[in-house]
This record gives sequence, C-alpha cells and structure tokens, in this order.
Amino acid sequence: MRLAVTRSSCLIVVDVQRDFMPGGALPVPQGDIIIDPLNRLIELFSSKGLSIVFTRDWHPRDHISFSDRGGPWPPHCVMNTSGAEFHPNLRAPHNVVIISKGTERDKEAYSGFQGTNLHDILLEKGIKRLFIGGVATEYCVKSTVLDALEIGFETIVVEEAIKGIRREDEIRAKEEMIDSGAILASINEIKF
Repeated sequence: MRLAVTRSSCLIVVDVQRDFMPGGALPVPQGDIIIDPLNRLIELFSSKGLSIVFTRDWHPRDHISFSDRGGPWPPHCVMNTSGAEFHPNLRAPHNVVIISKGTERDKEAYSGFQGTNLHDILLEKGIKRLFIGGVATEYCVKSTVLDALEIGFETIVVEEAIKGIRREDEIRAKEEMIDSGAILASINEIKF
C-alpha cells in the first residue's frame, strides 16, 4: 500500500522538544531516533509547499501536571526555557505553524487539538489528510491522533517517526489508534 500526499495533506510533528529527548526532564528513551525520519518528512512536505505544524508543550511554571502540584510528571517544557525548545537537530521550515498546548496552569492537554486553534487552522488550509509523527506515542501522539480521527481527518501515523516510553504501552497505543481508524504506515509507503 502506498499512501499519497496530496495538496490537502499536512504533516504534524508532535512535541519534539528538548525535555522529551534523552537528557531532558521527561525523556522518551531513544526519542531522538525519530529526528532523521521527521527531517526527511519535513523536507519532502516543504519541497511540495505543503503545510507543516509543530505542536509543543508550553507550560507555566506551576502547571497542574507537575508533581509539585499533585500531577504525574516532573516539571517539563516550561515556557521560554531551553527544555521547551524544539530539538536542535529538528529542521523547522521558515513557515512552520507552531501550536502551543498546556498553556493554562489548571488545564492538562495532551492532544494538539485540546485548547488550541489547530482545528481552525487546518480547516482554513483545506486540510483533509494528516501525517503524524513525534513523541510520546502513548500520550501526546495518541491523543492528537484520536482527536484528529474524531474530528474527521484521514490520519496516517508514520511508524519510524514516533517513539514511546514503554514498549508494551506503545504497542497498545498503536492498536488503539488503528482500531479507531488511523493508518500506521512506514515512511517508504508514503507517495510524494
């Protein structure tokens, strides 16, 4: 099966930030292995003049998800800190759309659609098909994919461009995304 990238396609890169990479505050083990496949996709989408969106956690210092407020996570991706920056090897095109999520201190947000204008931006651009990569598979990637499907977007998850925290949780997340209607595809199956 080869999946076509059309004029109505968009690449969404989920949370490829320093704090989620090895050495960060909340690292995905070997999370940086997705950088090269993502850069390949970014280059291909850019060369065709297609839409690219980067999502990012952009938390206030006292965010509800942080352990010192009773949340499950250590402080991470605090807005305007180096940990919230995109991975330095990720090649962001000049016209990338950046969506910040988790910006309100008392609201959690895993999905790129939650509490953002991502849906409106995609509608304005006439987007119908999404290609998604990023971290972590079982959290923000899965939540973004499930919301995209619920809204009605054709959604392709690029296998080499995602990475999870725990293998068994990642497998379950992939199954859930597929069961909900997502297509899990290799980068080599994508037709440009």
